[in-house]
Amino acid sequence: MKLYTFFRSSAAFRVRIALNLKGLAYEPQPVSLPKGDHRRPEYARVNPQALVPMLELDDGTRLNQSLAIIEFLDQRYPQPPLVPEDALGRARVRSLALLIACEIHPLNNLRALNYLRKDLGLLEEQVNAWYRHWIAEGLAKLEAELTQSPGAGSFCHGDAPTMADCCLVPQIFNAKRYKSDLTPYPMAMRVFEQCMQLEAFDRAQPSKQPDASE
Repeated sequence: MKLYTFFRSSAAFRVRIALNLKGLAYEPQPVSLPKGDHRRPEYARVNPQALVPMLELDDGTRLNQSLAIIEFLDQRYPQPPLVPEDALGRARVRSLALLIACEIHPLNNLRALNYLRKDLGLLEEQVNAWYRHWIAEGLAKLEAELTQSPGAGSFCHGDAPTMADCCLVPQIFNAKRYKSDLTPYPMAMRVFEQCMQLEAFDRAQPSKQPDASE
């Protein structure tokens, strides 16, 4: 398999974690977002969404969108499971994953930040304030979910990593990069630290990717 990825992409980070947890070998295909590689015609021809990640299977089939890719991997390679089998557990894990992937990440991804800088003319200090505001809004909701729900354990759901943890870890990495105050979220940070003790999460982090020098 080939994974079209960018080392700082949260969405690609999620899929790297999932592949590692499943013990699946893949060939990274770096796509530099700052250089605009994703907007080049040759990339658009293989990926009409012009985003990362994209997973290309051995038979040439191409899959987009990180959560869809993770769910595909979970069905194709069911062990270890990243989405619970029971209906309530499945709904809870998806809810936590979507809270991060849909409510936090889109407001703070590279496209949004570049629009604030280049099109709206915001100063870097204002862009950083935007970033931290929406991180705080989202992580406060996540913290409430983790602390108030009986489903939490060592990880976001139970005592084994799930798709929710695949989403949590990259978001915390980004929050740290922008120097967000993470002290109000002790439960989320405890889960983060638990995840980072696992080789699958550690090996997927941005600094350990082949394109990390960009």
